[in-house]
Amino acid sequence: MSELESTRRRTLSRWQKVLLLLAGTVALLLLVVVIGERHLRAILLRAAAARTGREIRVDGDFTAHLLSWQPTLTATRVFIGNPPWLPAGLTAEIGSLTLTGQWQLSVHPLGLRRLAVEGASLHLLRDAEGRANWHLRAEGPGGGPPLIHSLSMPDVQVELHDERRHLEFSGTVSAGDVAGAPAAPPLRITGTGQLNGRPASFTLDGDALAQARPDQPYHFSLEERSDGSHLRGRGALERPFDFRVLQGDFTASGPDLKDLYFLVGLRFPDTGPFRFSGKMSRRNRRFEYSALSVTTGGSDMGGAVSVDSSSGRPQIEGELRSRVLRLADLGAKAAGRSAEVRDTALRLPDTPLRSGNLQRSDAHVRFSARELEVGREALQAVSALFTIDHGALALEHVSATLADGTLSGSARLDAAQVPRAALDFSVAGLRLDELHYKDGGAPPVTGAVSGRMQLTAQGASVHALAAAANGTVSVVMPQGAMRAALAGAASLDLNGALGLMLKSGKDTTVRCAVLSLEAHEGVFTTRTLVLDTDNALITGTGDVHMDTETLDLTLHGQRRKPGLGLRSAVAIRGTLSKPEVRLSGHGLLAQTGIAVALGAVLTPLAAVLAFVNPGLVHEPDCAALLAQAAPTAPPPSPAGKH
Repeated sequence: MSELESTRRRTLSRWQKVLLLLAGTVALLLLVVVIGERHLRAILLRAAAARTGREIRVDGDFTAHLLSWQPTLTATRVFIGNPPWLPAGLTAEIGSLTLTGQWQLSVHPLGLRRLAVEGASLHLLRDAEGRANWHLRAEGPGGGPPLIHSLSMPDVQVELHDERRHLEFSGTVSAGDVAGAPAAPPLRITGTGQLNGRPASFTLDGDALAQARPDQPYHFSLEERSDGSHLRGRGALERPFDFRVLQGDFTASGPDLKDLYFLVGLRFPDTGPFRFSGKMSRRNRRFEYSALSVTTGGSDMGGAVSVDSSSGRPQIEGELRSRVLRLADLGAKAAGRSAEVRDTALRLPDTPLRSGNLQRSDAHVRFSARELEVGREALQAVSALFTIDHGALALEHVSATLADGTLSGSARLDAAQVPRAALDFSVAGLRLDELHYKDGGAPPVTGAVSGRMQLTAQGASVHALAAAANGTVSVVMPQGAMRAALAGAASLDLNGALGLMLKSGKDTTVRCAVLSLEAHEGVFTTRTLVLDTDNALITGTGDVHMDTETLDLTLHGQRRKPGLGLRSAVAIRGTLSKPEVRLSGHGLLAQTGIAVALGAVLTPLAAVLAFVNPGLVHEPDCAALLAQAAPTAPPPSPAGKH
């Protein structure tokens, strides 16, 4: 096709469009002349109801003047119902509504010049799936409302119930051109009321409506306050007023990060004074938050997160990083609120686990921290992968260093009707003398500890999970020392019962220490409890009942020098919160049975060491204990006897 022919066809196409627009305009004017303006009410209301899918009723006056360069429509006592995808009810009640149009040579020959509303009440509703009664269709907002070049909506009473973003607002909102401004006044929307139960106010300033164009971005700024919290943002819609594509940045500050819930409907942890900033962009149902930065106390967090709801189920992906994160900067105490007082003596919290949010979305977020402060200790080089998959929360690839040792493992919580949890964590080479003790005191025991915890449970709280736990917890210290001060802190009777007569005031060497507990339905029973020192070989038996958090343990001491039998044992009773240590006259077996009892204690030692770390089986001091197990193991029972 020649260039001349192509130009001719484009010119013909443009003239065809102009002729069609003129024909449509003439047809509309002829329709008005034929049927009269008085009969337009029923026709226009039926057309509007058919287009929006909702009931529109006018119980007051209705006038339409279309034979004008700027046609107008005025109605009083207007009621607009909810769309069919939401429960029956009213979206809007309007005392007086005036629409002013303007004829134009365009695809849409009648443009909307001005909208004026008086005495209006809006009942805005959005369900958990995101369907809202202010949308034109169930799938979402679409392209938004048509361009309006002037607006006046003073003192609109607004009730908002937003289940998707957890927002509840009740108050007054005014929107319109700024009075007294130049020929092209900017748009201003202001509101005051109760937002999520707290007094709140906001102001939105936008570009002049008179200068808005469908092919140009529309810029706005937002400022929102609630008590001491303050949110500011700037943004731009790619097309006015299509909220499906926008971008902007924001800053927030206040006395407690948790209070942002009263501004944005998102739940954050309690903190002290904070500052939060970042950038945000939206393209259809995908939101991206970048350059995030949160600081509170001595802690910081940054990174990027995206939320994609295009599949119907939100998918969260991101990477969060921290230089220093202090758990002391989180929680009610950090926010200056008194911690909740529990009316129970239990050490583990029995607050029900809240798993509702786990069911609503999936997540895949990587976390890293140069330093994570937990109480007196600081974990270094922390990293983990946080995932949620249809209600199952997982913490995977956890790694960190602490006191010259390494920590690694994973955890999983399946948020079913009764949550199910699984833990598998290991520690290797953690030096007890590198830990920080209360009041800066010296550690009672020194040495490098390795251990492993592998547990499964089902329960509705942390305490309930512990009270139903099954699995194994084992700790091994191949070499170390027990400080003389530890023995000095106990009575001579207790020291003597365990063979720890540290009269010289010097430390005693610990060749190998092993603690292994087998858990069954919340009862942790000693599989192996042995402490091999210079002076004595200390063994132990007993249980820890996690349902009541009570202790029932007994320690036995066997001195290294032959012929020195110990007449008493040491009983550990009480609870995890208040343990009690005292002598027990019933804890010692007869001297002839000591060897058999010792063999029973040491027999599972090889399996315990291999569970923690297979290399510990070949560690010299623990290998020496293993050698004692064979000659002292109890003989097998005769056939048919138990």
